[in-house]
Amino acid sequence: MSLKHKNKKNGKYGSDHKSTDKMSVGSIMAALLISFVWLFINYYINYPAINVQSTEFWEWLTYNSVIVTLVFIFCGIIGRRDKDGRFAESVRMNVEFFFKRKGRFQIILLFLIPICCILVIVFGNLAGAPLFHAKRYASLLTVDNRDFVTDIPESENVDNIALMDTNSARIFGDRKIGSLSDVVSQFEVEDAYTQINIDNKPMKVANLKYADFFKYLSNKSDGIPGYITVNPVDSTAKYVKLDKGMKYVPSGYFNDKIMRHVQMNHPTKIFEGCYFEVMDDGTPCYICPVLHARIGLFGGMDVKGAVICDPVTGDMQYYDVADIPTWVDRVYDGELLEKKYNWYGKYSKGYWNSIVGQKGCVQTTDDYGYKTIEDDVWIYTGVTSVTGDASNIGFVMINQRTSEARYYAISGAEEYSAMSSAAGEVQEKNYTASFPSLINVDGNPTYIMVLVDNGGLVKMYAMVNVEQYNLVATGESQSEVFAKYRKLIKSEGIGGGRNTDEKNGAEDVTKEVSFVVKDIQYVTTGGETYVYLKDDKGNVYKQSFAEDENIYYLCLSGR
Repeated sequence: MSLKHKNKKNGKYGSDHKSTDKMSVGSIMAALLISFVWLFINYYINYPAINVQSTEFWEWLTYNSVIVTLVFIFCGIIGRRDKDGRFAESVRMNVEFFFKRKGRFQIILLFLIPICCILVIVFGNLAGAPLFHAKRYASLLTVDNRDFVTDIPESENVDNIALMDTNSARIFGDRKIGSLSDVVSQFEVEDAYTQINIDNKPMKVANLKYADFFKYLSNKSDGIPGYITVNPVDSTAKYVKLDKGMKYVPSGYFNDKIMRHVQMNHPTKIFEGCYFEVMDDGTPCYICPVLHARIGLFGGMDVKGAVICDPVTGDMQYYDVADIPTWVDRVYDGELLEKKYNWYGKYSKGYWNSIVGQKGCVQTTDDYGYKTIEDDVWIYTGVTSVTGDASNIGFVMINQRTSEARYYAISGAEEYSAMSSAAGEVQEKNYTASFPSLINVDGNPTYIMVLVDNGGLVKMYAMVNVEQYNLVATGESQSEVFAKYRKLIKSEGIGGGRNTDEKNGAEDVTKEVSFVVKDIQYVTTGGETYVYLKDDKGNVYKQSFAEDENIYYLCLSGR
């Protein structure tokens, strides 16, 4: 009896100090408190959309449910007491008890949450896979086949195309800020430039950002003082100072971070990002597209609307995609539009055709440019076969506000081949060609691009014929390269476009006239020389010297 009593005191049988078979109330309360604090802090840092269509939400829930499970296990082990309210004699005994007896049920119950989250992610992606919904993916974008010559007016110069790439824009923006002593020590320029349209002309804009956390603390009361605009046509940068600074920006911290501010006010919406824009009157704003899955739980992510946020006041308004104001330029991201066209190009004839045979399967090229049409910004990119040919079968332009898509069936060299051809024309200068855009020159589809040096400065312009990319013209100005290119294609017998009279639809007819030259004037502008001829009746005629150098002999005989 005495031995048995001794063993009881040592706790071997647990009759006097029998441990409870479940967590104490104190342990549960401690676990709940720690879990609540952890979830609050983690949500504030990551702010995922609380939406079942967001994979980020399920990933966040999976991760944090594992953390909460471990918290409960930890509190259950160290907080377990015997029936007299005393802690166990060793943590090892609590661990053994927790995992060998009824604690196992609690562990399984807690781990059910992350397991269920993982299953939702796996089966949710599977349910919306193109394997089962190829036709639906293809129908997410409606493509209108258009005629190039009819749809794209002939170009005399380029004032609606952003020839400058974002890297060059960054260089101009940084140099502009570097010249402003009152802001350069406190602020930098955001890396993200948005292509927008101001007064029907392309413009790249970027907000300023706090140089670091301490600069934020010392300037947050006044906010970001202004933004940078870069004209991609004439390569000029401008700093715009605001009357009142912007508080809600990407470089802000805590509640001043624009994405946190917008997401916290719309916790169930799935945001694709926030893009800086400027209205025609110079007022800054952020456009935050809202996504939703159109196929299954996660598949076919597409824009359903947008939140427009005032970075100065923090006020915001949500619009469905059909109701977004026309002054907004970027609602659909360029990568999303390319993805939608690739779905259309690959899955129009079914999923298995995109894998085996690939009949009629097409895709966009690796990059895209911008073009402004009717106060909207469109992305432009070539279309090639999925087999990766070095040639295009056509081109597509897609509206970044409405996702309207226009396809032009024009075969020729793909953009990177044209870029190499243009750079090779002046290979001794080691210039790099920007991603080109497509224009109409005398009825000929033509690539136009800029050539930049190692410092990112625009040095020359280049034009390459799409169908015959060995036909290349370069010049130091737009007028010069246009004149050289027209002369080149004319010599190859492919020049001569058509101009239509808007009033009666009749084609302009070139008339031949004979006259006696009374006076001759040579005028050089923009690096191009023009010849002005005045006849004996006072009529004046203008001719580009580069377009036809034989005019030189005509001038001499006229004297």
